[in-house]
Amino acid sequence: MSTAPRVVTVGETMALMRTGTIGSLAHLPTVDVALGGAESNLAIGLRRLEVPTAWISRVGDDPLGQRVVREIRAEGVEVHCDIDPQRPTGLMVKSRPSAATTRVDYYRAGSAAAALEPSHLPDGLIERAEILHISGITSQLSASAHATVVTAVRRATAAGVQVSLDVNYRSRLGTREHLAALLGEVLEHVDILFGGPEELSLLTPGADESSPRALLEALAAEGRQVVAKLGADGAAALAHGQLHEAHGYAVDVVDTVGAGDAFVAGYLSAQLDELAVPERLARANACGALACTTPGDWEGVPRTRDLEALLSGGEADPVSR
Repeated sequence: MSTAPRVVTVGETMALMRTGTIGSLAHLPTVDVALGGAESNLAIGLRRLEVPTAWISRVGDDPLGQRVVREIRAEGVEVHCDIDPQRPTGLMVKSRPSAATTRVDYYRAGSAAAALEPSHLPDGLIERAEILHISGITSQLSASAHATVVTAVRRATAAGVQVSLDVNYRSRLGTREHLAALLGEVLEHVDILFGGPEELSLLTPGADESSPRALLEALAAEGRQVVAKLGADGAAALAHGQLHEAHGYAVDVVDTVGAGDAFVAGYLSAQLDELAVPERLARANACGALACTTPGDWEGVPRTRDLEALLSGGEADPVSR
C-alpha cells in the first residue's frame, strides 16, 4: 500500500553529461551520462531520509527523458511526469576545466519542462502534502512554468500546506531583478525560505550580505523561517524571532553541485521529524557536506544510516568536525 507524499516538489530535471577527468570539453574525448535538477535532487534526498516525496515535471519522448524518469522512480520518489512528443528533455553539461573550478552549461531553451503549465499539476496531490517545495529555477524557465509555480503555491496556501522556497538563482536564466520580481509574487506565502547570502539579498535590496542576522531579519515575517546556507561556514536560521547558527563540516570536496539541495532536504526532513531548529541545521549541514564527497548532483546524498554515523561521531565517512 502506497504512502501519501509528505513533500511535493515541481521543477525540471535534465539529462547530465559530465566529464570524468579534469580538462576542457574542447579536448576531452568522453563524457558520462547522468541526470540532475534541483527539485529532483531534493526529492531523492528526502526519500533517502525516509520522507515520502512526489516530483512533478515534464520530459521529452526520448531516451534521455526515459532515463530521467527511470532513475528518479528507482530512488523511490513518486513521479508525476508528462511526456512531451514535440519538445526534448533538457540537457546540462558539467565539466571541470581545472582542479579548482566547475563549469555548468545548460541546453534547456524550448525543453519539455519549460512548457510546464498549471494543468500539469495533479488534482489533490499538493493538498494532501505537508510541504510544497519550489525553487526560483522553475519560475525562470518560462512564463507558463512560473504560472505553474504560482498556481501550486496558491493551492498549497488554500489547503494549509506549508510552502518552502529555495531561491536558487541561475544567472544564465535571467537577471537578479527579474527573479526578484517573479518570486515577489509568491514570497508572502512562503513559510520556509532558503538561500545563500547573495541569493537572499536579491529579495531585499540594500540588506547587508556580510551580516547573516541583518539579512535574515530583513526577510523575516510572522511564522516564517529564513535559512542562510553559508557553505563551509555552516548555516544560520531565524525562526520565531530567534537566531540559530550551526558550524559546517570539513570535507574532502569532490563536487559541490547539488550540496545546497541536499542541505534543504536535510532541513525539511528534520522539521518533519519535529526536531528543533538547531538540530535541523545540524542535519542540513551534514547532508550538504556528505553530498560534496562524491561526483554527481545527487548520488552522494546520504541515507539515514550515513547521517547517524556522522552525527554520532562515527568514522565511517571522510568528514571531521
